[in-house]
Amino acid sequence: MKTKNQKIWLVTGTSKGLGLYLTKLLLSLGHKVIATSRNTDALEKEITSFKENLYPVKLDITSDKEVKQAIDKSIEKLGHIDVVVNNAGYSLVGSMEEMTDEEFRATMDVNLFGSVNIIRNIMPYFRQQKSGHIINISSNAGYVGFEKAASYNAAKFALIGISEALAQEVKNFGIRVTAVAPGQFRTEFMNSINYVKNRIEVYGIDETEKMWSEFSGTQPGDPDKLSKILVQISEMKQPPLHLLLGPDTYELVTQKREQEDAEFEKWKSLTLSTNFD
Repeated sequence: MKTKNQKIWLVTGTSKGLGLYLTKLLLSLGHKVIATSRNTDALEKEITSFKENLYPVKLDITSDKEVKQAIDKSIEKLGHIDVVVNNAGYSLVGSMEEMTDEEFRATMDVNLFGSVNIIRNIMPYFRQQKSGHIINISSNAGYVGFEKAASYNAAKFALIGISEALAQEVKNFGIRVTAVAPGQFRTEFMNSINYVKNRIEVYGIDETEKMWSEFSGTQPGDPDKLSKILVQISEMKQPPLHLLLGPDTYELVTQKREQEDAEFEKWKSLTLSTNFD
């Protein structure tokens, strides 16, 4: 069933995973989708219906120049953009000691700075039109630190902080911001995990790689339901700033908050002892 209010969406990372599920849903509902990917050929092969509303853009989101050009050209062609979904990303698995500088920085370029480039270059248009919704796809790894995923944690924690700051900056312009934190959903994400090349036996990355490979395809989360929720919040006048998605995420994050509260209380006497007497 098509939506009554057609919108123009810009979605990053659309050749597979959540981005592809979302793009297909949006097209089926009658929305127009500016679908960015480094591999638009793979994207176009996956899209078999409603292609008249698909606007594939080959884009390296880590290039601020390319991002600006892509957004400028899209708005010149379509007139405006209503919703941006910063979805592109991948995980690097390995201990901090094993990660090279190049590997760590590469993940930050895609998972964090790519989204920053999109936000910075869409904002002049959103501010001028006094509307827009920026949906940043973070993760439960944006709230809870996991061993062997430090670079992914760093980017996803940062994306939540950026979302909170941005929401305060843009609320007077009619612009909404939502940080979405999914748990384990059955997409191709697991198959796109990068593993550190420099492996130190004691960290057990070989075993970790085998575990995640076997887990792929068994994740409990339904990506179609996730995509429908993203459409749902885009239609809200006051969408959530923080949205946890998946029972696994809810349990992880709420338990983490309880543990933090207990730790803060345990060390409260030190915390309150720092002012001048």
